[in-house]
Amino acid sequence: MTVVPATRRYEDVAVGDALPELEIPLTRTLIVATALASRDYQDVHHDPGLAQERGSKDVFMNILTSNGLVERYVTGWAGPAAVVKRIKIRLGAPNYPGDTMVLTGTVTAKDDAARRVEIEIRGVNGIGPHVTGTVAIVLPDARPEGGDQ
Repeated sequence: MTVVPATRRYEDVAVGDALPELEIPLTRTLIVATALASRDYQDVHHDPGLAQERGSKDVFMNILTSNGLVERYVTGWAGPAAVVKRIKIRLGAPNYPGDTMVLTGTVTAKDDAARRVEIEIRGVNGIGPHVTGTVAIVLPDARPEGGDQ
């Protein structure tokens, strides 16, 4: 039996709330498979020899995967009824195989009229910050559907 996580309600979230850390093991399979799944055939994401010829120590994660992991992190915390409105990220240190990226986040703003929540995120690996940025989501409120309460 699959248990669907509850969606956070807008009223239950406060500026300053911290999201729980999420550790993501950076396996070679994850890096290569997600690059190919996102149709990023750039050799630096799947061929170690060519990546080294281009100055990298190994293959490294592509931005589409980093973006997807950030979205997964926030929606995993927010729940299935959350609606992602914007993801704005910047990459830093590469994610190489054999490392771990730890994602953290903090609620930095709320817009009561739109029920919009902004979350600052950071993903750090053994070299340093891999991804930083913000994610804006809309959360449902506590009113029953169709109710005026």
